[in-house]
Amino acid sequence: MCPLPLPAGAAPCSLIDGPVAKPKEGVPPIVEFQGVTKTYGVGTRREFTAIRDVSFRIDDLDKTGEFIGLLGPSGCGKSTVLRMIAGLAPHFPPTVGQVLVAGRVPGGPGPDRGMVFQDYTCFDNRTVLDNVAFGLECLGAAPGARREAAMEWIAKVGLDPHRDAYKYPHQLSGGMRQRVAIARTLILKPRIILMDEPFGALDPATRHNMQDLLVALWREVEATVFLVTHDISEAVFLADRIFVMSNSPGTIIRQFHVLSPDRPARLMQREPAFQDTVFRVREVLDGLKEGKE
Repeated sequence: MCPLPLPAGAAPCSLIDGPVAKPKEGVPPIVEFQGVTKTYGVGTRREFTAIRDVSFRIDDLDKTGEFIGLLGPSGCGKSTVLRMIAGLAPHFPPTVGQVLVAGRVPGGPGPDRGMVFQDYTCFDNRTVLDNVAFGLECLGAAPGARREAAMEWIAKVGLDPHRDAYKYPHQLSGGMRQRVAIARTLILKPRIILMDEPFGALDPATRHNMQDLLVALWREVEATVFLVTHDISEAVFLADRIFVMSNSPGTIIRQFHVLSPDRPARLMQREPAFQDTVFRVREVLDGLKEGKE
């Protein structure tokens, strides 16, 4: 892993090849892709293959959930993978192969899979409280129960329940609106959290704060997370495993197992071992940009 032997007690020069948690026995993978290809507009002039022959297995881990980072060039199909797990048309079902969630073909979207987008999706005519409680309202939860749960999650994502709960989205900053979106997703306690560049529009300081928040909440809910990002440092900091996808049509060409974060983002991302890991992943992506793979 390191170019030279390390002196006794020295820190590792890379975070790659971190330990892998033990899967639960007798439980099917939480997500599995079996030779999945997705072609849009089959038989038309607009026919386009987004991903080709994508295969991977994400086990249901004991006492935790795995954090998967998806990296690759623009247009390589990262978001298609996410939306196929979510069961969203027209991305799902696959053209070839099989997508399994907890051992079954998903019939469509469900509360077991929550999604967070980059564009701070909030209902403009609803308060923060009503936005966060929306999913519970759809499930028929009693008003008192959903209000109590929403207030709890507003606090968990770092907002003030008393000061912020009755504000409307236009009164919030971008970071605050993304906290609302995360709370609205996690209040349903999904087994799988799907995130499509959720912090891409945030300034660096806010982005680091949101990364730290996401790590804390992920460990609390013990969900499996898939994160699409173009930020290599973000993927290395957050992910247990990184999938690097090829140029379009995308397929997985490399995997990296990475040590989980144990310090705040603004500290860990300055360290030599972290920078070395980012460099190793970037070398693969730079090869793709040059058309080598």
